[in-house]
Amino acid sequence: QEQTLEFDASAVCAIVEYSSRSVSRQDKLSTQFNQLSEIMGEANVWAQFENAAVITEAHIRKTIEEKEDRLCLYEERLNEMLEENVIMIDTDGAEIGQINGLAVLDTGRYAFGTPSRITATTYMGKSGIVNIEKEARMSGQTHDKGVQIITGFLGQTYAQQFPMALSCRICFEQNYNGIDGDSASSTELYCILSSLAELPIRQDLAVTGSVNQKGDIQAIGGVTQKIEGFFSLCKKRGLTGKQGVLIPVSNVKDLVLNDEVVEAVKNGQFHIYPISHINQGIELMMGYPAGERDAEGNFPADSVHGRVYAKLKAFAGAAKSFAE
Repeated sequence: QEQTLEFDASAVCAIVEYSSRSVSRQDKLSTQFNQLSEIMGEANVWAQFENAAVITEAHIRKTIEEKEDRLCLYEERLNEMLEENVIMIDTDGAEIGQINGLAVLDTGRYAFGTPSRITATTYMGKSGIVNIEKEARMSGQTHDKGVQIITGFLGQTYAQQFPMALSCRICFEQNYNGIDGDSASSTELYCILSSLAELPIRQDLAVTGSVNQKGDIQAIGGVTQKIEGFFSLCKKRGLTGKQGVLIPVSNVKDLVLNDEVVEAVKNGQFHIYPISHINQGIELMMGYPAGERDAEGNFPADSVHGRVYAKLKAFAGAAKSFAE
C-alpha cells in the first residue's frame, strides 16, 4: 500500500526487535502498528537517499537512532550534568550508607533510565524509618508503602528478642521532581543495612528491585532502560570490568537490551546479576556473608546480619538504660 522498497530479512528482524523493545518483553510484540509504520516509512526514505535497492537492517537502525536523537534532549542535558558531577553519582569505590538506585524517566514518547544516589543515616531513637521525600511531600503512595515494608523486614529479622530503638533517615539525593513506585525498596534496604553494619557498599554496582517483608526480591518495571542508563554513565567514565546492575530474577524475561550492552556483557566488561533474595544482594554489594540464623536464632557475629543485630541490640540496651 505504501509502495516502499522491499525489506530484506535483516530489516524484518530489526523491526521485530524494535517491536519487542517497545513492550519490554522478549516473548511479546507490540500491536501499536502506527509506530511500526512510522519506522518502516522513514527507513524507506533513508534507503532512497542512498539509492539502495532494498531496505536493510542498517536503514532500520538509522531510523531508530534518528528518532531517539529527536526526542532525547532532556536525557542529554541530564547526562551532561552527570558527566560534570553536578548530579553526584559514584561509579567506583565503596561508601557506607550510600548506594546507586535506578529510575526511569518517561517524557511521553521517549523513556530512559538514570541512576540516583540514595543515602541512609541511622542512630538511636524511636522514630523508625523516616522517608525524607514523604516529609517533603515529594513521595507517592507506592513509594511510602515500600518504606513501610522495609520496617516490617527489619522488625521480623532483628527485633524478636528486644524492641527496636532505631531512628533512620532515607533520602534520594538531588531529587527535585518527586518519586513514586517501590522499585527502590530493596536498594533502600541495602543502604540502611550498610549504615547499621558500618560496612561500605560498592559504588560500581547499581540496584533495582522491590522487596517484600520476607526479603524476597520482586519484579519491577523499566528494567531494560534502567540497565542501559547506568551502563551509559559507566561507559563514559570508562568501563572497569567490575561495574554492573542487580535486578530481580523475575525480570530476566523483560530484558531487551541494545547491542552495545549485550556486547559489553559478553566481553565481561559489564555485569547483570539476577537475584531472588536480599541475602544474595547483600553479599554482592558488601562483600561479606549475609549470615544465617543458628538453632538458637542468632546470626554469626562476622556476618552482615550479625553486625546489624548487634548494633540494634546495643541501641535497645542504651535506650532502656537512658529511660531508667
